[in-house]
Amino acid sequence: MHRSIRALLALVVCLGLIGPGIVGAQATKPLRKVTLMLNWYPYGEHAAFYYGLDKGYFKDAGIDLTIQPGGGSTQTVQAVAAGKVDFGYADTPALLKTIAAGADVKSIGVFLQTTPASIQFFADKNIKSVADMKGKSVAGSPGDAAYETFSAVLEANHVPNDSVQRLNVDPAGKLTAVISGRADSLAGFYNDQSPTIEARTGKKMEQIRYADHGVNFFSTGLLASDDTIKKDPQLVRDFMHAAQRSWEDAAKNKADAVAAEAKLAEQAPPPAVLAKQWDLTLGLLHTARTKAFKPGYNDAADWQTTIDVVVKYLKLTNPGKPDAYWDASFAQK
Repeated sequence: MHRSIRALLALVVCLGLIGPGIVGAQATKPLRKVTLMLNWYPYGEHAAFYYGLDKGYFKDAGIDLTIQPGGGSTQTVQAVAAGKVDFGYADTPALLKTIAAGADVKSIGVFLQTTPASIQFFADKNIKSVADMKGKSVAGSPGDAAYETFSAVLEANHVPNDSVQRLNVDPAGKLTAVISGRADSLAGFYNDQSPTIEARTGKKMEQIRYADHGVNFFSTGLLASDDTIKKDPQLVRDFMHAAQRSWEDAAKNKADAVAAEAKLAEQAPPPAVLAKQWDLTLGLLHTARTKAFKPGYNDAADWQTTIDVVVKYLKLTNPGKPDAYWDASFAQK
């Protein structure tokens, strides 16, 4: 509020013509109601958003935030495109493919810039390298980036693609297949499934992590519709800055971040599982190009690498440049 108006209101209050509560109401900007849809049901990767909600970082940005679970990244992207939610948190390969199919949305910043995609298995399977997957089976969900890009890992490590048996299941079925012994391994995010299976079985899990075996690409990040970006860029900016603040501080206060999610998120895993998931997530926030910057700040060259992987292994046709999928103007360095 302009200084002269504040002074006038203060004088009016002193004269007793209006109450001080009226001045407070005039000076307070109403919060904007905003909904964020996650990529899946809450797990440890999402701790930063709940930490920011609990600490009031989104309110500080003028945002009354509601976080709701998702049913997979593609569904989240579609919900944002349809205007059902304001922002989404989704896997980048799914974002690229959904944009290519006509969705008018854009990434405003990827937080997991090193992929958590991996092949996961019980330690007693004695799998130590990609070559050890020969003759083994892997469970995965068709269309899922971790499952589809497993071929890239085999290729990068000179292992024949047809030497590994595939077991196609729904997302929840991956865990069951490994726990029951129907499959030797699963393709998924090691910062999610491995701690969950260890908690259920008491058995140690190990992984072949794609990024350690020659294949890296962007994973999960925030997105908004083209319509929201055009009509209310200030909201997008405020939301992204609050999110970056949340991620940066949650990384420094790991126990508090986990406690916030355990308190605020419905259907979240037990705190011990959340803690392990969040700890694993923190190693995924940057590439060599972005390690000096805030979480959520991206480099165009890393975007191009991701696009190239999706073109080759996930059948993305007629790819555009990074700015066809990503608006770089909102994230802070």
